[in-house]
Amino acid sequence: MEQTAQFTRLDGVVLIGYFIGVMVFGLWVARRVRSSDRYFLGDRKLRWWIMVGQAFGTGTHAEHPVAQAGAVAEFGFATIWYQWKNMLITPFYWLLAPWYRRSDRTTIGEMVEDRYGRRLAMVYTLFAIAYFVFNQGAMLKGAGKAISVATGGQAVSPNEVVFAMTAAFIVYSFFGGLVASAYTDFVQSFLIIVLSVMLIPAGLSRVGGFAGLHESLPPHFFTLYSEVSGLTAFTIAMLAVNGIVGIVAQPHMLSLSATGNTERAGRVGQTYGTFVKRLCTIGWALTGLIVAALVVQQGTPLPEGEAAFGFACREFLAPGLTGLMIACILAANMSTCSNFMVNTGALFTRNFYREYINPNASDRQLLMMGRFSGLGLTLLGILFAVAVERVLDAFLFTETIAALMGVMFLGGMLWRRANRYGAWAATLGAFLSYYALNYLMSCSAGEGHETFSTLTGAFRELAARVQAGEMFAFLDTGAYKLVYPWKPGPFGWAMVVGFAALIIGSLLTRPEDQEQVERFFDKQRRTTDEEPDPETGLRPLAAERGEDLLLLDLPGWFTAERWQGFFKRYREDLVGFVLAWFTVGLLIAVAWGILQIGK
Repeated sequence: MEQTAQFTRLDGVVLIGYFIGVMVFGLWVARRVRSSDRYFLGDRKLRWWIMVGQAFGTGTHAEHPVAQAGAVAEFGFATIWYQWKNMLITPFYWLLAPWYRRSDRTTIGEMVEDRYGRRLAMVYTLFAIAYFVFNQGAMLKGAGKAISVATGGQAVSPNEVVFAMTAAFIVYSFFGGLVASAYTDFVQSFLIIVLSVMLIPAGLSRVGGFAGLHESLPPHFFTLYSEVSGLTAFTIAMLAVNGIVGIVAQPHMLSLSATGNTERAGRVGQTYGTFVKRLCTIGWALTGLIVAALVVQQGTPLPEGEAAFGFACREFLAPGLTGLMIACILAANMSTCSNFMVNTGALFTRNFYREYINPNASDRQLLMMGRFSGLGLTLLGILFAVAVERVLDAFLFTETIAALMGVMFLGGMLWRRANRYGAWAATLGAFLSYYALNYLMSCSAGEGHETFSTLTGAFRELAARVQAGEMFAFLDTGAYKLVYPWKPGPFGWAMVVGFAALIIGSLLTRPEDQEQVERFFDKQRRTTDEEPDPETGLRPLAAERGEDLLLLDLPGWFTAERWQGFFKRYREDLVGFVLAWFTVGLLIAVAWGILQIGK
C-alpha cells in the first residue's frame, strides 16, 4: 500500500514552532545592533563556529537536494559532481578568504572601486544587486514548490510559502543585520543536516538495505565517475573553473569571509562550512539511489527525474515528520535569503546612497538606509518568485554570470598590471563570446529542429554553410535566450577570451596609478589580526606571522624575493591548503566506501 505524507496537526505545531522560534532567536540576537558596521559586518567579531554555520547555511538551498536526488535517480551516483563541481577548488577558499578581510571594505563593489575606479564599481554593483534579487526570488519559489509537493499540494500553495518564509526572515534580518543572519544560519544549519539524512533509514528499509540497492540497479549507478551520467572529465574541469572564477566575484563572499574575529576564523568558516555541504551532498545522492531502486522494484516510473525527492517524502515520511521536513527546507532557504538581504542593503547603501546621493551621511542614516533598501530589494525578489516557473535555470544562470564577471576581479588580484581598460575588455569579451557561442550551438543541426551537442560540430556546420553561401540562413535558425543550458565548450572559450582580453587590453593601455595599486596590494600584505601602529597607521606585515598570501600577484613568483623564507612566510596558507586537500580525499573516500556496502 502506498504511503503518502499527510499534513497533520502535529506537523502544523512543528512548523509554527519553527517560525516563532527562529524569529524570536533572531530578534534576541539583534537587540544590540546599533551601528552600520555591526549591521553589515557584525563588527567582524564572529567566532569560527558561527562562520562555519554561516557559510554552510548560506551556500545550501532547498533546490540542491531536490536537483541532486533527481539526477542520481535518473543517471546514477556519478552525477554527484553537479553539486561537487566546486569540490576540487574548495581548498583554494583557504587561500582566498583573507583577500576580503584585508581589503577593509564592506562590499566587493568597494573593492572593485579601489582596484579599477568608480565606473566598474557601478557595473559590478548593478550585477550584484540583480544577482541577489534573482537568487532570492528563485530560492523562495523553489522552497515553495518543494513544500507544496511534500504536503501533497493541498495544505499550502507555493506562493503562500513564499510570503510566510519572507515575512519570517525579514523580521530578524531587518533589525539584526549580519549578526542575526549569521547566528540563525548556525542554528538552521543543523536542520539542513537533518534534511540531508532523515529520508535514508526508512528508504533503505523499504528497498532491502544496500544489498537491495545493488540488486535493483545497474553497476554504473554505483561509480564515482561515469560518462553515462553526462559528466565527462572535461565537463568536470570546466565546472571547476566556473567555480573558482565565479566564487571570487559572488557578492556575498565578503560577508562570509571577512566577518570573523580573526583571519583564521574566516578561512575555517568559508572552507569547512563548504565541506559540510559536500558531506551532506552524499546524503542527497544516496536518497536518489534509494528512490531509483524503489521505482524499479515497484515498476512505477517517476514523471520526471526531479520528482525523486518529493517521491521520497511521500513514501518514507511517517505522520508528524512532514512538518519537520518543511522546517528543514525553510531553513535551507531562509538562512541564505537573510544573508542576501543584508548584503543587498549594504551594496545599495555603500555603493549608491553614500557614493551618489548623500556622501556626508551619518552612521545612523547609513544603518536606516541599509535596512530599508535591503527590505525593498527583497520585495522585488518576491515579485520574481511569484512570476518565475523554472527554478533550476535561474540558478545556473546566476552562477555563470558570476564567473563571467569574475574574470576582471580575479585577474585584478592575481596581476598588478591589470587595469580598468583590460577589465572592461575582459567583461565584455567574456559575456559576448559566451552568448555568441551558445547562440551558434542553438542553430539547427540540419535535420528538423535538433541543435548541436558540441561546439566543434557547430563550427563545422557553420564552415560548410559559409562555403555553400548559406551562412545567414543557417544563423537565422538560432534562438536568442537570456538563459542557455550550461555547456562546457562555450563557457571554456568565454574564459579564454575573457582572460586574453584582460591581458592584451591592459598591456596596450596605460597602467593604473602606481600609488593606487600599491595602496591596494599593501593592505593585502598586512595582517588584520593586530591593530594599526598609532604613529604610522599601518598594521604589521603578515609575513612576520607566517601569513603572507600565496596567490597575490602571480607574476611575482618569477622574482627571487618571492622565494626567500618561503615556508616561514606562507606557513598559514601552505598548512591549511594541504589539510583542505586531505579533507577532499577523505570525503571522496567516504562516498566510495558507501558505494561498496552491500556489493
